[in-house]
Amino acid sequence: MHVVILAEFAVASGGAEKVAVESARGLAEAGVAVSFIQAIDGPVDPLLDHPRITRIGLGLADVWSLPAWKGAVTGVWHGEAAHRLAAVLAAMPVPADCIHLHQWTRALSPAVLPVLLAQGVPVTLTLHEYFLACPNGLYYRFDKGEPCVLRPLSASCVAAACDPKSRLHKMVRVARSAAMRTAIGSGRLDVIHVCDGSVTRAGKLLSGFDLRHHRLDNPVRTPQGQPADPARGDAIAYVGRLTEEKGADLVAEAAWRAGIPALFVGAGPLEERLRAMPGVELLGWRSPAEVEAVLRARARAVCAPSRWYETGPLTVYEALAAGIPVVASARSGASEKVVDGVNGFVVEPDAGALAAAFAQVADHTIVHRTGQAAYARYWATPMTLSAHADGLIRIYETQIRDSKPKLSRKNMDSAFNFTTG
Repeated sequence: MHVVILAEFAVASGGAEKVAVESARGLAEAGVAVSFIQAIDGPVDPLLDHPRITRIGLGLADVWSLPAWKGAVTGVWHGEAAHRLAAVLAAMPVPADCIHLHQWTRALSPAVLPVLLAQGVPVTLTLHEYFLACPNGLYYRFDKGEPCVLRPLSASCVAAACDPKSRLHKMVRVARSAAMRTAIGSGRLDVIHVCDGSVTRAGKLLSGFDLRHHRLDNPVRTPQGQPADPARGDAIAYVGRLTEEKGADLVAEAAWRAGIPALFVGAGPLEERLRAMPGVELLGWRSPAEVEAVLRARARAVCAPSRWYETGPLTVYEALAAGIPVVASARSGASEKVVDGVNGFVVEPDAGALAAAFAQVADHTIVHRTGQAAYARYWATPMTLSAHADGLIRIYETQIRDSKPKLSRKNMDSAFNFTTG
């Protein structure tokens, strides 16, 4: 089997890139030939250094690095990206059996979709967020600070001032979404959902597309070691971009109410506001190894307080694997791995509800019990890289089998007569 993985970056700088890179490695280790196409010039993760992985660069620029007018135009439809991708696919010595797209909003644009669909092989898209349907990608009203309830690209959607940047950005994103729908046309896509909530919302968000849906957890590369001792920790930890939709401000306020320090690993637009709040410590971005060390030494719990319908924050699963309880927003896909009161707490993204949960993990007995349960429950069915790769292979094999034309009885008889006579 030859799988083409298409992503805009080749380094794990975010959730989607991390999954793209790690899935390529997992497939290669499982014996699959992988061509990893990297759209944007930049660093390359060492995980892609494997004899069964061929990395190909398209040499494109990130639209956010371009002048505003050019970034807007290429973001909606990047003809050069489509041309370069078509040339790369045509030059492959062994044609792809299936193509897996992880990102397309920073350089590739909807222009690549007709190229992919024209290859005559199954095309898969992992739904890391909701750009396939929603113009701003998060199905979230940044103007109201709450999840969206509008039908994507309806008149109400187009008129809504929901973009995190400006109305002009919203219009560009609307144009991109419309171009994407046109680009897909009547083509079929296979969509991988990384949480159950995404599957539930798919019917409303993705109407009008010819889709086949699959459910597969993201991989977690945390090796099994000794469980952490969260009772030794002194803080509630948050790992990720410091933004309102992710609820970073809620952690700071709730921790202050509960009388526990708040420890932030990451950076983002809320950084200055958080720095001015009492009991807050900001560490900036850290390497994966440093994050694990910090959490094991400092975290009584890891919090995922998302205001939006976040699909699957990997840091939550990594915390559970280490034996650290999780306080998760009911809107986060991560909450599906948390049993309230057993290996953590599931609450609404509200400072009061979070503060009550933080007060629970301040208790040594409770945090010890929930930490032990987090470790035991995770490792009973771990989300390993090999399990993820096996799941992908099963999906690909089903796609390839279903995509082969089925002979009618008449054609079967003709084929039989031809081969025997």
